[in-house]
Amino acid sequence: MTDARALWDAEAVDYDEPADHGLHDPAVREAWRDLLLGVFPPAPARVADLGCGTATLTRLLAEEGYAVDAVDFSPAMVRRAREKVAGLSAATVTEGDAGSPPLEEAAYDVVLCRHVLWALPDQVEVLSRWARLLRPSGRIVLVEGNWSTGAGLTADQTVTLLADAGRDATVRHLTEAAYWGREITDERYLVTSLG
Repeated sequence: MTDARALWDAEAVDYDEPADHGLHDPAVREAWRDLLLGVFPPAPARVADLGCGTATLTRLLAEEGYAVDAVDFSPAMVRRAREKVAGLSAATVTEGDAGSPPLEEAAYDVVLCRHVLWALPDQVEVLSRWARLLRPSGRIVLVEGNWSTGAGLTADQTVTLLADAGRDATVRHLTEAAYWGREITDERYLVTSLG
């Protein structure tokens, strides 16, 4: 864990540079806003943003009226995340393990996790833990990929993991350059799992 934490602490400095991380490009930001609002219940739903990085999605959602509790295990990411959401009363950032988040069970309408599940051990158990955070009508929303680097999960693998955790899922492939700020050739997708 310490080596992984050090790796992500080092990544925090430049983490927001890619278009899909920092959402500095208004078109990319709007694409992510529309995507998430299209699968989320209406604001002011309560969201757990797990593995939030620098809290770009936390900020986007809080600005849309959602109550967002974000968690990341990298102290450097958490510092940057807290700076990013400073002044937004609807957003909190906690240092903790996304795989076992220090959050209240049965309290959330959405568990959101982007680009993290693939890197966690015991993924079925993690998904079961995340499901326990949800209210009865809650949903898990995952953004994952099987990236050109060789890391990640295929959409089929993610759907199978959710099924093993007792949850149905729908997949939307995210092939459009609007989400990434460039053309992509690898597999990237959004999975929604309703309770």
